[in-house]
Amino acid sequence: QVQLVESGGGLVQAGGSLRLSCQASRSLLEINAMDWFRRAPGKQRELVATIALEGFTNYLDSVKGRFTISRDTAKNVVYLQMNSLKPDDTGVYYCRADFKVNEYWGQGTQVTVSS
Repeated sequence: QVQLVESGGGLVQAGGSLRLSCQASRSLLEINAMDWFRRAPGKQRELVATIALEGFTNYLDSVKGRFTISRDTAKNVVYLQMNSLKPDDTGVYYCRADFKVNEYWGQGTQVTVSS
């Protein structure tokens, strides 16, 4: 199993930045991929960014060039650096781990971007 705890959300003005953190309970080097999802009010959950075990990354088109996913394998933490935030980035952000044949989710952290 993997326990995930997100942190770093908050209220920020448009154009501002936030860095989200996801602390995993086991080594990131045992986990196939780590993802950040978000759910905006009234919308379906969407995949924002992925970092694979090998270190490859992928992003939702609307966040490319603004968001960066990274990891610290010594601390077992995955980050999502979010710059140039827009009101459309508002939502609950969730961390997910793809571990063996299962997926594990954190409790989410709220990000609110005011215009």
